[in-house]
Amino acid sequence: AFLPCISSAAMTSLKEICRGLPLYPLPENRGRRKGIPHAPVRTPSLTAQEKKLALRNALRYFPPEIQKKLALEFAEELRLYGHIYMYRFFPDIEMRAYPIGDYPCKTKSAAAIMLMIMNNLDPSVAQFPQELVTYGGNGQVFSNWAQFWLVMHYLSEMTEEQTLVMYSGHPLGKKQDAPRLIITNGMVIPNYSTRDEYEKMFALGVTMYGQMTAGSYCYIGPQGIVHGTVLTVLNAGRRYLKAEDLSGKVFVTSGLGGMSGAQAKAAVIAGCVGIIAEVDEAALLKRHKQGWLMEISNNLDHCIARLRYDFEFLCFIILTLHLSALCYFNVHIEGVEGHLFLFQVHFLQPISLIYSRDARKNKIALSLGYHGNVVDLWERLVHELDTTGELLVDLGSDQTSCHNPFSGGYYPVQLGFEEAKQLLSTNPGKFRTLVQESLKRHVAAINRLADKGMFFWDYGNAFLLEAQRAGADVEKRGANKTEFRYPSYVQHIMGDIFSLGFGPFRWVCTSGDPQDLATTDSIAMSVLEDSIRRGVSTSVKQQYHDNIRWIREAGRHSLVVGSQARILYSDQSGRVSIAVAINRAISEGRIKAPVVLSRDHHDVSGTDSPYRETSNIYDGSAFCADMAIQNFVGDAFRGATWVALHNGGGVGWGEVINGGFGLVLDGSKEAEERAKMMLSWDVSNGVARRCWSGNDYAYETICQAMKENAALKVTLPHKVVDENILEQAMKH
Repeated sequence: AFLPCISSAAMTSLKEICRGLPLYPLPENRGRRKGIPHAPVRTPSLTAQEKKLALRNALRYFPPEIQKKLALEFAEELRLYGHIYMYRFFPDIEMRAYPIGDYPCKTKSAAAIMLMIMNNLDPSVAQFPQELVTYGGNGQVFSNWAQFWLVMHYLSEMTEEQTLVMYSGHPLGKKQDAPRLIITNGMVIPNYSTRDEYEKMFALGVTMYGQMTAGSYCYIGPQGIVHGTVLTVLNAGRRYLKAEDLSGKVFVTSGLGGMSGAQAKAAVIAGCVGIIAEVDEAALLKRHKQGWLMEISNNLDHCIARLRYDFEFLCFIILTLHLSALCYFNVHIEGVEGHLFLFQVHFLQPISLIYSRDARKNKIALSLGYHGNVVDLWERLVHELDTTGELLVDLGSDQTSCHNPFSGGYYPVQLGFEEAKQLLSTNPGKFRTLVQESLKRHVAAINRLADKGMFFWDYGNAFLLEAQRAGADVEKRGANKTEFRYPSYVQHIMGDIFSLGFGPFRWVCTSGDPQDLATTDSIAMSVLEDSIRRGVSTSVKQQYHDNIRWIREAGRHSLVVGSQARILYSDQSGRVSIAVAINRAISEGRIKAPVVLSRDHHDVSGTDSPYRETSNIYDGSAFCADMAIQNFVGDAFRGATWVALHNGGGVGWGEVINGGFGLVLDGSKEAEERAKMMLSWDVSNGVARRCWSGNDYAYETICQAMKENAALKVTLPHKVVDENILEQAMKH
C-alpha cells in the first residue's frame, strides 16, 4: 500500500496536475518567469510554411474552440524563442519529488515515474526549468508543457496491464503489457541526424534531445556525476602526476551549470584546489548556495593570488579593494588549525571570497568559481608562466556544453555573457564564427601549458571534436579519428573501469525520507564489505574500497539535491546484491516505501559513443550502436519498469546512441527476480562487447561471470599473437 498522504496541500495540487490539460478555463499566461535561468534562444531558420506547420503541430493538443487564442501566443513564442514551450501551461505547483504516497495513482510504478519526472524539473535540479531542460543546455524532459500534463494524467490512470509509449516527449498513448513506460528520444533516420535538421525538427515539435537521464527521467542532480568526477580526478593524479594524494595540486576546468556543477564538489572531495570558470553568474550563485562551491570571484588577480600569494599580501589586496570601492568587509576567525579567515568583499553584486594562507602551498582543498570566460583564465595562466616561469596548474579539463556549441553550450571569449546571448539570437552565423575563434584561442593556451607539464583530458563533452572542427591544433598524428592530442577520460581512465563491469549505479528513495537513504547507504556498504571478505580480484577490491569510502563520506558532503538519491560505481555482482538487499529491507519494513533503481546512460553497456563511452574500443566498431540498442531491448523484456533509447547525449546530436532504465523495487519476490535478471543483462552485455573488442579487463571479467553463471555463454576472441602473419598476408 502507498504511504499515507504526507501533505494535503501537495495532494490537492497533484490531483489537479493529474486531471489533464487545464482548458476550461485556461490558466493565465504569465510568460517567461523572472528570477530563474532560461534556455538560450533557438535559431531554427524555419520557412513560412514550416512556421505554420510548427503552429499546427502545437495546436493538435487543444480543441478547436481555444485554438485561435493559443495560436497567437504560440506564434509569438516561436518568433521570440525559436520553440513553442507553451508557457501558459507552466504548472503553478512547487515542482519537486514529493513522497510517493502523495501521488494519486493506481500503481506504485506510475507514482514512482511521476516522482522522477518532477525531480527532473525541480528548479534546484533543472538547468532551465521553465523550458523543461534538466541539464546540458538542451537536455529536455518534454518538448512542451502540454506533454507534461498529458503524461501525468496518463500515469495517474495507468494499471499494471498498461504501457505508456513516449515519442520524443510526446505521449503516444497507453497499450497493454510490460514495461510500464517505453521512451524513445530523437530517433531520426541517420542521414538526417544533423544539427541543422535537429533545430528544425525540435521547433516543429516532432523530436527532442533528451540528453541522457533528462529524457529518461532518471537524473538525480549533480550528485549523479560527482562520484565519476572524483574517480576521474583521482585516477588522473595517479596516471599523470604519479600521486595518490592530490592535496596542493591545482585542477582548472569550466562549467557549473548542469552536470558540470559537480566539478567543484569533486575537487574538494579529491583533496585538490579546483578553479572552475563559469560565464553565467546565476549558475555560480546556485552552486554556492547549495554548498557545492566554496568561493566566487570575478577577478583574475584574486584567482592567481589564491594560488600564489601569502595571507599578508591578500590582506593588502582586500584592503585596497575595500578603500577603492568604498565598500566594507567583515572578518570572521574560525578556531581551526592554522586559522581560517573569512572576508566578504561587497561590490555592485555580492561576492564571497574565503582567504587563508596560500591554498596551493598549504595543501588546502578548495573550490573557487571564477565568474568569467575560461579562455581568459587559461590565457592568464599562460601569462603567469611567461612572466614568472611558474606553472600554476597541474591538471586541466573542460565541461562546457560543447556538444551544443553554437546554441548556447559554449560562449565566446570575445563577448560578455549577455552580449553573446543577444548575438546568438540576432546573428547566429557571427556567433558561430566567434565560437570557433574562441575555441582556437582556448586550445592554444592549453597547449602552451601542456608543453610545460600540465596534463589535460577531454571530459567527453565534444570539446576536442569541436576544437578540431574549428581548426585548433588538437591533431594526434598517426592516430585513428577518435583520438586527439589529448586523451578522453574514457580512453585513459574510465574505460578500464567500465571493462571491469563498474559503472554509475544509482537509486532513489521514494519516501523522500533521509533516514531511508541512510539505511540504503548502510546496506550498500555492508554488501561491498561482505564481497571483499568472500574474496575478489585486486582490481575489483580497489574499486569496492573506493566506493565504500564514497558512501561513508557521502552524508557529510551534502550531496543530495532534489530527490533522496545515491550513486556509486558498482559491478554486476555488487548491483544485484545491493538491489536484492534493498528489496528485502523494503519487505521487512526497514525502508518505508519503494526504491527506484537506475543508472547513468554513461555506463558499461548503455551508450555507444565513439568520442566518449566507446572511445577505447579499437577494433573498428566504436561507431557501431548494437550494444546500446540490445541493452534497451534486453532490459525491457527482462523486467525493467521503464526503458529509454536516445539519439545524442554528452557528445551531441548524431554522435551517440544511448539508453537507460528505471526499475521499481517494492519488496515483492517478483521485484527481486526482475532485479536479478535485468541487472545481470544490463552489465554483461557491455562487458561481452568490450571483451570481443580486445580489452583484457573485460575478458577476465566476462570469464568470471561465466564461471558464476553456467547459463551465460559468451564468444571469446582469440588474439593474433604473431603480427608478422598480417604483413605477410598483405604482400599477397
